[in-house]
Amino acid sequence: MQFIDKARIVIKAGNGGNGCAAFHREKYVARGGPSGGDGGRGGDLVFQADARLSTLLEFKYARHFRAENGGDGQPEMKSGRDGADLTVRVPVGTVVRDLETGSVIADMNEDGKTRTVLKGGRGGKGNARFATPTRQAPRFAQDGQKTQEREVELELKTIADVGLIGLPSVGKSTILSVLTAARPKIAAYHFTTLTPNLGVAARHGRSFVLADIPGLIEGAAEGAGLGHDFLRHIERTRILVHVLDASGSEGREPLDDFLKINEELFKFSPRLMELPQVVALNKTDLPDAMDRLPALQEALEARGYRSFPVSAAAVQGFEPLLDYLVQTLDALPPALEYPEEELEVAPMYEKGFRIRRREDDGAFVVEGGDVQRLLDTTDPNDETSMRRFQQMLIRFGIIAALREMGAREGDTICLGEWEFDFVD
Repeated sequence: MQFIDKARIVIKAGNGGNGCAAFHREKYVARGGPSGGDGGRGGDLVFQADARLSTLLEFKYARHFRAENGGDGQPEMKSGRDGADLTVRVPVGTVVRDLETGSVIADMNEDGKTRTVLKGGRGGKGNARFATPTRQAPRFAQDGQKTQEREVELELKTIADVGLIGLPSVGKSTILSVLTAARPKIAAYHFTTLTPNLGVAARHGRSFVLADIPGLIEGAAEGAGLGHDFLRHIERTRILVHVLDASGSEGREPLDDFLKINEELFKFSPRLMELPQVVALNKTDLPDAMDRLPALQEALEARGYRSFPVSAAAVQGFEPLLDYLVQTLDALPPALEYPEEELEVAPMYEKGFRIRRREDDGAFVVEGGDVQRLLDTTDPNDETSMRRFQQMLIRFGIIAALREMGAREGDTICLGEWEFDFVD
């Protein structure tokens, strides 16, 4: 399966259903009252963490996720049905960011966790809701609330207690296979591992998750090798095991390798250097490795790092390393959890209005949430609805504001697609 750990998708909650404008019809009842029902609420957009998923591959082919709209209201006071919520399943460890603000709106760090990021639109009111003692037969209803689309970025950050890091071919995948039941691809060439591999290690009845992080080379923080793609997977780990080739079989100095990789970690995120780090000196079964060990361990200790000689090929030396990891993990805080922020979605009808003069003909254009809400609840073919429209223009202060702007008898007033002459 192709491993994809970053994707962008468009999400949207369901629109609210429109209210219904209807009147009761019954034999021998000449004038039944208003009986239009309310529209149903739109469905919510929900994210859910699923441990059975390991990649964001499906989001490469499906980019739009929209919850169901609410049903329209019906005659005889029947409300429209609520739209079904849409649950978007993602791998555990996925971080959801709003592209517009950059804020984290969901950190799916536990299997089964759910997070509602967009609420469905409210349903519109039916005409029965607008009946009053002086307006007993309203012929208008309210439209449902329309919701906005948002583009978000999904970023998978592997959740593991221990991360194996190091240059290619130092034996990270072999160590993972020795300590866990994982069976990663192992071969004698660089970049054999193309995806983070996970396994569960156990010691003295305690278990922890181990991750092999691939692709780190010099320049990884700038995108060299595979490191730019996989450095993000280190952020979730609680302790790092830096694997070095103690034998120098690749023709490199182990200490230089150690310094280069730590420099890349710091460039990507200074926080990574704050993680506890221990060194596994691998390939001690090869010739000359044991002769180089004392000087290498002394240099690492001088820099404040503890080291453990091991041999993945001979399966030797791992007991002290495992004991140290278990003891250290017991004293460490839980894995990094991102604080979640609520996704700010502008209301369908923003409060207020604004007036401007059109340059070509001098008409007064009235815009804003109050205007749009009024237009959505007015039936131009109904006399009662139009009288309410005129009353609301006065109540909202639009008529007074037009006078202050210099509107005179006969001037053209534009509200949305509607145009009428100003009458004072």
